[in-house]
Amino acid sequence: METYRAIPEGCMTVGEAAKRMNITVRTLQYYDKEGVLAPSAESEGGRRLYTDRDIVRLHQILSMKYLGFSLDDIKTRLVSLETPKDVAGALAEQAEAIREKIAALSDVLRAIERLKKETLQMQTVDFKKYADIVVSLQLKNEFYGIIKHFDEKTLDHIRRRFDMNSGAAMLDAVNKMFDKSAELQANGVPPESGQGQELAKIWWDTVTEFTGGDMSLLSNLLEITQDKDGGEEWNEKWSKARPFITEALKAYFANLGYNPFEGAGQ
Repeated sequence: METYRAIPEGCMTVGEAAKRMNITVRTLQYYDKEGVLAPSAESEGGRRLYTDRDIVRLHQILSMKYLGFSLDDIKTRLVSLETPKDVAGALAEQAEAIREKIAALSDVLRAIERLKKETLQMQTVDFKKYADIVVSLQLKNEFYGIIKHFDEKTLDHIRRRFDMNSGAAMLDAVNKMFDKSAELQANGVPPESGQGQELAKIWWDTVTEFTGGDMSLLSNLLEITQDKDGGEEWNEKWSKARPFITEALKAYFANLGYNPFEGAGQ
């Protein structure tokens, strides 16, 4: 029992930390396993303990989870909390993320208000518009800025081919391809190399899966990739991925002997 009493001041067990933050012990254990947040102290008896600094980091993690970020996104966004400047930087990033979410939800709110007004005037409901609003509310992620730019034909196509799970899986796949493109670019891998061409094939297979073979949708996709109002996260990831994937696709289509983007706005 002496071991359990030998807990330094400012430290707490996993159970105490979970209770303090109103989450489960299992959640803390999962964050530890995934490398998001590990206990940074240890008792004389070898028990792993959380510190007040860990609690601050946990609050940062939970805030970003609430805002819709995945654990992978959170890992890349977490910054050092060693100095007041570090903490201020972390708070600034959280504030920016909150502003982005407020802007996205403000768009949804305006759409709801417009739909309410139209419904009262026309005495009927445009269920397609209402479905778009519901999906926008459910997604609550950094890709909202992209989705809002889809034209009506593309939105109809998305409704027919995707539900929430498959749509989220598609966006996650695109996000991972962004990261892989940027990684290959940073490592100096040529776009025409085996790795580059493998990624180009995955990109094109994903586009084909999304469009269902309807190449008339390509023009809207091209407009979205060139849009500057897709959100900070989208713009940053796409700006890093675009140089590599553009050249990789050129080589890929050259090997196939045709370019499906010709006549689609490129």
